[in-house]
Amino acid sequence: MASSAALRDLQRELENKANDLSKIQKDIAKNHQVRKKYTIQLGENELVLKELALLNDGANVYKLIGPVLVKQDLAEANANVRKRIEYISDELKRLDATLQDLEEKQNSKKEAIFKVQQRIQSFQAGKAKA
Repeated sequence: MASSAALRDLQRELENKANDLSKIQKDIAKNHQVRKKYTIQLGENELVLKELALLNDGANVYKLIGPVLVKQDLAEANANVRKRIEYISDELKRLDATLQDLEEKQNSKKEAIFKVQQRIQSFQAGKAKA
């Protein structure tokens, strides 16, 4: 009786660890989606910065605010785009750090699952011999 209870406990532990691993993998997938979005935004903003660099000092620059185009100073537009690029780059660095942490947790969970599986197998092998 005690052996079947121990086996049930091991299987429950395995199930819990598998659920935790699944959550971590979903978080990793979410991280990849957000990272992709920021990478696209970074590329777009770098392109805008290049376009702004081609303009003469007296050129008219407009910013879309809601449904309205508002005239904006070229230097201000440059500064805003640079700030946006800096913000996006910082977010990408933060996402990379989070991703690395999640991958470490994932590897740790996989290892823990493997150990529980080994314990279950050795338990069942011992039970089969008895």
